[in-house]
Amino acid sequence: MIEWIYVKRLWDYLEEDVMPEDITTKFLEGIKARGVVKCKDSGILAGNRFVIPFLNYLGFSNINGEKDGSEVNKGDVVLLFEGNADVLTVERLILNFLGKLSGIATITNLMVKRAREVNPNVRISGTRKTTPGFRLFEKYAIEVGGGDPHRYNLSDAVLIKDNHIALYGNIEELIKRVKSSVSFTKIIEVEVSSYEDAIRAYKAGADAILLDNMKPYEILPIVNELKGKVILEASGGITPDNVVDYARTGVDIISSGYTTHSSRSLDFSLDVEKI
Repeated sequence: MIEWIYVKRLWDYLEEDVMPEDITTKFLEGIKARGVVKCKDSGILAGNRFVIPFLNYLGFSNINGEKDGSEVNKGDVVLLFEGNADVLTVERLILNFLGKLSGIATITNLMVKRAREVNPNVRISGTRKTTPGFRLFEKYAIEVGGGDPHRYNLSDAVLIKDNHIALYGNIEELIKRVKSSVSFTKIIEVEVSSYEDAIRAYKAGADAILLDNMKPYEILPIVNELKGKVILEASGGITPDNVVDYARTGVDIISSGYTTHSSRSLDFSLDVEKI
């Protein structure tokens, strides 16, 4: 059922590209075609889970595709489908969609592998730095790459950030107020930027502590003090180039917006064959 909810999203994206009509492809009416999507890159495939039911919904047939999470290389065929000349109408949407999601899955997978070489249990997590209207797909791609999606929205968990504390005025009192009211199903995480605030948040009852924009050498004493007592998450400016340094500190979670806002799309192409 959930795939069909996503199919509606893809329909909206197609409408953006097609309305009111494809004024070029309409002149090819009656011609039967096969679409062959090939990878021109190397990485982790993501997106076929949604593209395949979408193509089926549009009436295309003989649809076959590689599974999400598969390693793909230059020249690999990742998707085949047949229909009329409308193969060309959906071409750009499919390539953009697969390219974006596969790029996120690929860079996430790279960061996971690098981090776990030095910290086998660490999780690489996403953030809410996502494309408006596209978050569900981007979070899915993070999972395909072996990462953790983190919060999908503001109702998933309590995350008390520096601006919340600045407005309320007292970190301990705010944590206690939240704990007395929020459902037991929601964890309470507190963002800090110093050793002292991390200790205060822990003593006030936080379930998780987000170490924001701190250097690895600043994080290490906090890990030494609180490891195993509370979930420790490092965040802020973490990329494939420095993820190993943060993983070495022993934190439980490394969250990075890089996977969604700075990942490079994988390159795919679509060739058509007349049938």
